Amino acid sequence: MDKILIRDLKIFAYHGVNPEEKEQGQNFIFDIDLSVNMIKACFSDNVEDTVSYAKVIKTVTRVCTAEKYDLLEKVAQVVCDAILEEYPAVFNISLTLKKPDAPMKADFGWVGVSVYRER
Repeated sequence: MDKILIRDLKIFAYHGVNPEEKEQGQNFIFDIDLSVNMIKACFSDNVEDTVSYAKVIKTVTRVCTAEKYDLLEKVAQVVCDAILEEYPAVFNISLTLKKPDAPMKADFGWVGVSVYRER
């Protein structure tokens, strides 16, 4: 299956279990793989025959910033739900959501979750 890849999509939002995370906000970074049959687009060279990654990025941004959630698991789920609802050509999604600035007393690059959802 063909894939559309979105890497290191940075979105500033207000998720976390600590009150200051919902007040001050922080960066969240998405890596998204969308399984799509691209054969028609490969021959037509028409964006209407595939899934526009620009539109997907707008969807992810809108969903990620519309509400404030405690858990990354919830953010990942609502993003996957929105993509599957808005883009019927997507067969499945592999999404990693990274939180590089999680308020923990430790030296780390990022913490996060990975989910896989399919139609």
